Amino acid sequence: MVHIAETTNPWGGHSFVSDNPSMSLPLDNRTLYEKNPTPPAGIDLGSGSSRARGSSLNTKLFHSSLFDIGILRDTLLPSLTLHTGLSLVAYGAARYTNRLEFKDWLWPSGSVINAWWSALGKRVLVDGIPLSSAWAIVDRPQRLLLTGVTLWGSRLLYRVVSRASKRENAKDDPRYEIVKKQSGWSWNKALFSIFLPEAVFQSLITLPFTAPFRHLSGSDCPFSSLSGGYVALGQAIAVGLFSMGFALEALADYQLKKFKEKEKSGKEDHSHMCREGVWSIVRHPNYLGDMLVHLSFPLLLFASNALQPIHLLGPLTNYIFLRYVSGDKENEHSQARRYSTENVNKKIDFDKYRREENAFWPDTSQVSNKWTWIVVGAGWNSLKMGMKAVEMGYSVGSELGFQEAMILAKEGQDVAQLFAGSGVELSDFFA
Repeated sequence: MVHIAETTNPWGGHSFVSDNPSMSLPLDNRTLYEKNPTPPAGIDLGSGSSRARGSSLNTKLFHSSLFDIGILRDTLLPSLTLHTGLSLVAYGAARYTNRLEFKDWLWPSGSVINAWWSALGKRVLVDGIPLSSAWAIVDRPQRLLLTGVTLWGSRLLYRVVSRASKRENAKDDPRYEIVKKQSGWSWNKALFSIFLPEAVFQSLITLPFTAPFRHLSGSDCPFSSLSGGYVALGQAIAVGLFSMGFALEALADYQLKKFKEKEKSGKEDHSHMCREGVWSIVRHPNYLGDMLVHLSFPLLLFASNALQPIHLLGPLTNYIFLRYVSGDKENEHSQARRYSTENVNKKIDFDKYRREENAFWPDTSQVSNKWTWIVVGAGWNSLKMGMKAVEMGYSVGSELGFQEAMILAKEGQDVAQLFAGSGVELSDFFA
């Protein structure tokens, strides 16, 4: 019978304790114990209180490097298998409906599915661990990872689906209509040139929030050995960075949507580019926000002494994809072709926009842009809320009293005040 008990855990949350010595091993190694109950040389699983310290022993024992075949087998290959399967499903739906944009539906949803499958699905459905026990294994930083990727993915999926549902006659995204008209295009070719390659990219991008659930990281992390208040501060900074990216991405989508609505109603000149709000910072604030969100995940792992070299492939791959594969490169190529034939005046304004504003990274002049500070303020207030929670002794699994909750709510109002007078409500982030 499996027992879950509170033990000392430098990351917060719960530790997993069992009467069965094999259960103190990482989940993926329990079958090894069952086949050979003799523990490895030099490791005494012991009994009683010594088992509660099994996690630190196993951390040392099962730590793996970036090039370790085992860690690649246990982290990258399962993700690649999952994303390949999901890509085949998306490809089938896209080909049946003649809508290439189904691959965009998969981008956020596939990441969320992989994160939750790695954290709970595999443990419950494959390892046979009860759901409550599997959730108890998930520590505080891992719960923050799940929360972050779920918020990011859910908002982006809603945005993509709602945008597609408003097109007349179930048309494809204008970018992909151009792609399908290019010489040599075929759905057979798209499978191997678009869908399957993107499955590989997704497998790498999701590593920071899937690999921690598939292999043991822990206190022998080669990059950090933070303790005490530095752990809490580092985690708060990661949450603040996530909030900055999330706010930037959501504001960009919202403001672009409002701009297009004004164009349709005649309130905005069709020959102008959207340069309002965060679109005055860089030409692709949504992609910059996405990059900051994904950068916050390995930062959280670093602060939690859980960062492994393989986790760094996530934001690096995401940056390469956004800048040089799809993202701003693909988007601007499509815009240039479309405006050249459909709206010459807008093409002129588009070229001017490209000369005056950076594509991805803001230049130094954006220090005086109020929207830069609105985004920074969103992250700063999230950081303060995180530190306030730490000061009050709040941790995952504990009760937060009414007065403490009111204090945090008051801190949260500062974020809302940043948007006062801008015409943006926080509820519009999911619009």
